[in-house]
Amino acid sequence: MMKAIAQYRPLPIENAASLVDLELPVPEATGRDLLVRIAAVAVNPIDAKVRMRPMPDETKPRVLGWDAAGEVVAAGAECTLFKPGDRVFYSGEVTRPGCNAEYQLVDERIVGHMPASLNFAQAAVLPLTAVTAWESLFDRLGIAQDAEANRSKTLLIIGGAGGVGSIAIQLARQVAGITVVATASRPESKTWVESLGAQHVVDHRQPLPPQMAALGIAPDYIFCCSDTSSYFAAMAEMIRPQGRICVLVDAAAPVDINLLKGKSATLVWESMFTRAMFRTDDMLQQHHILDRVARLVDNGVLRTTLNQTLTPINAANLRAAHARLESGSAIGKIALSGWSR
Repeated sequence: MMKAIAQYRPLPIENAASLVDLELPVPEATGRDLLVRIAAVAVNPIDAKVRMRPMPDETKPRVLGWDAAGEVVAAGAECTLFKPGDRVFYSGEVTRPGCNAEYQLVDERIVGHMPASLNFAQAAVLPLTAVTAWESLFDRLGIAQDAEANRSKTLLIIGGAGGVGSIAIQLARQVAGITVVATASRPESKTWVESLGAQHVVDHRQPLPPQMAALGIAPDYIFCCSDTSSYFAAMAEMIRPQGRICVLVDAAAPVDINLLKGKSATLVWESMFTRAMFRTDDMLQQHHILDRVARLVDNGVLRTTLNQTLTPINAANLRAAHARLESGSAIGKIALSGWSR
C-alpha cells in the first residue's frame, strides 16, 4: 500500500474533508508507463479547478496533482527512454490519477530527466509551467528561437509573476531574445518579474492599453496567463496588426472575436494536456521539451520558480498550498516535499 491524498467530493478548501490522507494500492507499470516514487509535488490552478468539478462516484477517491519529481522504480515492457533509478520530473495527464501519492504511473513520452543541479522540490515546480510556456511561445505563437529574428519584436505577458508567466519570461528572454513586457501589480511581484528578465512592467490592475501606449509598444505577441474574458478587448486593442494572441484560461463570459478581424490577428489556445490526452503523433515532444528545459537549468540559463516549500506531503499541507494558490497572491510556485514515516 502507499500513502496518498485524495478527495471524495468537491468542497471548499477551508473544509478539512476537501483533501484527506488515505492509503491506496501501489499500481503496476505496463506498456510505456513508468512507476515513479514521488519525492516532491507542486500545485497549480488546474488542481483547484479539478477539485471543484463534480465527481461521478463519491465513494471512490480522486487523486489530484500535476507536477512531480521523483525516481523511476519500474518501467513497462515497452519503455525505452528511462530505467529504474533515473530521476525524473513531469506533469502527468489530467484524465489519470494525479501525483499526490507515493507512487504514480506516467507515460514515459511526457517525462523528462530531472535537472541534475536541482533538488526534488526545485524540480517539481517546473514541468507544467515549463511545458505550457514552451508550447505557448514556440508552438502556438510561433516565436522564433532566434534573438536576431526577434530583434525588433515584443511580447506582452499578462500575469507575469505567476507560475507560467515566470517561466515564460525566462524562455522569451533567454531562448528567444525577444523584448518582454510583463504585468505585475505589487512591488514584490514587480521586483520578481524584473529579476526574471522583463524589461518593462505594467500594472494589470489598471487599464493596459494606455500603459502600453505610453511605452510606445504595440506587441507583436500577447501571452495571457490570466482571465481571458477580462483582458480580451484590451488585447484586441493592443495587438499589432497581424499579431498573435495565446490564451490559457477558460473564458468566463463570451468574447467578441470580431474585434480581431480588422487587424487580421490570430487567437490560439494552449493546453499542455492536449498531447497526452489525445495521444497525438507528436506526444513525445513533451519529453524533448522537458529534457531541453533540464539542460537550460543545468547550464544556468533558466532558474527554478520555487518560492515556498511545505514539508511533509500530507493533506493539511496540501490544503494550505491550495488555499494560498486560490488567494491569488502567490508569486512563483509552491512545492510539497517528503512523505512522513
